Amino acid sequence: MGFLKNIKFLWHGSSSSPLADENHVATTLPEDEGSAHKDEAGIALYQSGEGRVFLAGLLFSVLFIILTAYYLTIDIRTGQTLLLAFVAHTLGGRAAGIGLCIAFGFSSWVTIAYNMFLEVLIVFFCYSLFVLSFKNYLNCKWLTIASRNAEKQALKHKDVVARYGWMGIFAFVMIPLPITGPAAGSIIAYFLKFTIKRNFAAVFTGTLASIIIWTYFFDYLDSHITSFKYVVVVGLLIVIIYYFKTLKRWFTQEIEE
Repeated sequence: MGFLKNIKFLWHGSSSSPLADENHVATTLPEDEGSAHKDEAGIALYQSGEGRVFLAGLLFSVLFIILTAYYLTIDIRTGQTLLLAFVAHTLGGRAAGIGLCIAFGFSSWVTIAYNMFLEVLIVFFCYSLFVLSFKNYLNCKWLTIASRNAEKQALKHKDVVARYGWMGIFAFVMIPLPITGPAAGSIIAYFLKFTIKRNFAAVFTGTLASIIIWTYFFDYLDSHITSFKYVVVVGLLIVIIYYFKTLKRWFTQEIEE
């Protein structure tokens, strides 16, 4: 809850980029008038598309907590795998999470379903927090820095992806490279002015295709390499250590142009 305490909901008439409006200062209003505007801002936020996506992310988080807690109670090995897959998926991407699930005995369909669930959860939060920060609804230093970095990265790929529209987003998300995850794809689609439905349709279709490919690839390796589990564990440790440092820098310092 500490994060929520550090968020200030602001009322701005403009949704300009933080990059183009770094010196913006919120207008001070009389107490009564200011309260009215804050109420309006709150209503606008939760009635907006990104506000609803954020709420959906909270719902998915509750489901994740319930699922993990349930399995930690009845089958601690499965519960630990679910939790570790979430950490691996968040820090190392879909391949890390999928590889861990396969290595610890999850079936292909369970692996696909669970990792798709994690991708949707992550995208809901990344997309909604980026848009809310981009539109100046949220005022939080580390989130602002992360949003600026996400904006810079998205704009680097925007022109290339824009040539192919919906299929461009689909392909960008499906290709198994570190910079082509669904969160990045959803932000690029936002700059291409996709509606949320069209955005998520492209992002999640590409994500599902990628997850299916990775799952059967790792399933094949697991069937043919006896030491597959240990290779995955060692690889995960390396990936998590590396990406934890990268993730920390993403929220603390702006990347260069």
